[in-house]
Amino acid sequence: MWKVRLALLLAVVLGSGAVQAAECRTERFEDESYTVCAVDIGRDDLRLFLNDAESGAPLGSFGAIENKLKAEGKALAFAMNAGMYHADRSPVGLYIEAGQEVKGLITRDGPGNFGLLPNGVFCIGDGRAHVIETLRYARERPACRYATQSGPMLVIDGAVHPRFLVDSDSHYVRNGVGTSANGRKAWFVISDNALNFHTFGRFFRDHLKVAQALYFDGKVSRLHAPGVNRSDIGFPLGPMVGAVIDAEAAVD
Repeated sequence: MWKVRLALLLAVVLGSGAVQAAECRTERFEDESYTVCAVDIGRDDLRLFLNDAESGAPLGSFGAIENKLKAEGKALAFAMNAGMYHADRSPVGLYIEAGQEVKGLITRDGPGNFGLLPNGVFCIGDGRAHVIETLRYARERPACRYATQSGPMLVIDGAVHPRFLVDSDSHYVRNGVGTSANGRKAWFVISDNALNFHTFGRFFRDHLKVAQALYFDGKVSRLHAPGVNRSDIGFPLGPMVGAVIDAEAAVD
């Protein structure tokens, strides 16, 4: 009998490891709705995407990434836009892909949301991922296999960005990322409705309980999440982030 029970227990344990990577779900906080994609950095193959390796042209869309991955027998568990970009879709700030720096770090302030200091860097390293304030990144220069700079920071050391106004009337659909203190977890979030910076920052600080979170963008914010039957369309994108899985594990 104990052998049967052991076999059943092993089946449950092994079966639990077959859960699709980067699961996305809807969460509510303060009467607002968000779609959250949770990533286990040690388990999931998280990458940044910008240009086609063969042509050098910007990929620009989730569909273009899916087409490139298909040739490898791979697919996306989820993806979203991951940082601000110029009209030619090149990154505004630091961008590193597969260990190669494409664009350097920008430490000065400037116009627009990117220059609303402090801004920050999302860095994917070896089994860890962190949101790092830009000046700290400049001092420490952590090893990042992938990195994208964006701004502003949403949460810095547990505090909402000091320039955010609670009653701001600047409302957009927004997306961003927060990371756990040990770097093993990352939460990619897109608001389901238009809201202001302070409301979005509070979701990371008070609901997800992260001490560091970074804004990716507004207006153009989009999510590709086959697991919840969602793939947003719109204007071509610059940097994108996504979790890669074997094609047979993808949702039809």
